[in-house]
Amino acid sequence: MVETDKANDIELVQSFNAGSQGAFDELVRKYSTQMYRVAYGFLRNSEDAEEVVQDAFVKAYGNLKTFRGDSSFSTWLHRIVVNLSRNRYHWNRRRGAGQNISISDNNAGDANGRKEDMDMPDVSNTPGKELERADEDNRIMKAVDSLPETLKEVIILRHVDDMSYEEIAKITGANIGTVKSRISRARETLMASLKNESEKR
Repeated sequence: MVETDKANDIELVQSFNAGSQGAFDELVRKYSTQMYRVAYGFLRNSEDAEEVVQDAFVKAYGNLKTFRGDSSFSTWLHRIVVNLSRNRYHWNRRRGAGQNISISDNNAGDANGRKEDMDMPDVSNTPGKELERADEDNRIMKAVDSLPETLKEVIILRHVDDMSYEEIAKITGANIGTVKSRISRARETLMASLKNESEKR
């Protein structure tokens, strides 16, 4: 399925480069929601996330002729969105400005074989459901925001966008071992932070 998607994307890119505007429109339809989730995971602001996604597609539009296919179109587009989200996040800081996703490794547990699960809010929830879980969602996302940038980046790509270690490595430029280590540290830090906050209540 992944290889089929990749081949289909390459065909769409080739069609666009041959003059088909509709091919690019199809890529936008295919990836806009996915890219929004990633941008929102970084920024936690719908207007900023929408603007980042629009800017990413504009940038992709202007640079598709230079896309060589060394990585998949999806990975290439993710890299653009992550970089723009990172830039917007730093700019916002300088300026002062329904379904949960598990932050756990489904195949891994602790030394005793236990699995520790923690939930992260999905931005596609309805307003009513978001309100019901507002306190918990805010608590989790506040903990995510407090992570160092390198840890925040990989945890969002892994658990908001459900990306593989290999895909995250291509997007971030880190090797797979580093990606796994950062994700593990991010989970441990988040769980410790939330546990500490719960004990204070």
